[in-house]
Amino acid sequence: MRHIDFNCDLGEGCGDDAAIIPLLSSASIACGGHAGDDATMRATLRLCRDHGVAAGAHPGFVDREHFGRRELDAGPGQVMLLVTAQLRRLTRIADEEGMRLAHVKPHGALYNMAARDRAIADAIVEAVAGFDPDLIIYGLSGSALTDAAGANGLRVAHEVFAERGYGPDGRLLPRTAPGAVLDSIEAAVAQACALARNGTLTLPDGEVLELQADTLCLHGDRADAAGFARALRAALEAEGLDIRSPGAPA
Repeated sequence: MRHIDFNCDLGEGCGDDAAIIPLLSSASIACGGHAGDDATMRATLRLCRDHGVAAGAHPGFVDREHFGRRELDAGPGQVMLLVTAQLRRLTRIADEEGMRLAHVKPHGALYNMAARDRAIADAIVEAVAGFDPDLIIYGLSGSALTDAAGANGLRVAHEVFAERGYGPDGRLLPRTAPGAVLDSIEAAVAQACALARNGTLTLPDGEVLELQADTLCLHGDRADAAGFARALRAALEAEGLDIRSPGAPA
């Protein structure tokens, strides 16, 4: 049976995490950089534990004013320190809750920089490998980050997005560009199902992208994320897909 992971970025203090988490197979939890604190990390970890959802770290730039979505002038050394510090913080709380983290997914601007900049991607991979080489790296499908993780022997989950627009290069459109965010549940469901079923995405001009789709992301900070999550989960199940995290047994 074809399978896919259904993940969401959570613990950011701006979404209905309790309604979303039961619909997921994995969750990426803000680690106190772009959002979150010890209390939100603990609450989100407990929700994941209660619902059997794999929990991962979602490190981002310490830039709460811009929600970690502004690219900063950070070199590889700074990125290594940032990722390691946020991994330590979330892992400490996970240990207290008797949980083990499953993956790492950079957030926002750091994610986009790692998708195209091999030096930044290598810094993230080096930080993760030095902290816990069993952690799975979530990165934009076919990006510098997934290449770097694979080259360094780490497990990789190629990520695609349910409600974000793509350019012809397979990268996400900037959020300021027309079509960058899909506001229609129907459009997001159609895109998600095509990616999950066939690994294909048809652009507005008719060009077809082929993307490896190991994990499907929904952004948890949108106001209607719970409704999107319910619709996406139902659609994926209707496609006959087995929804499970990358680290779950077959």
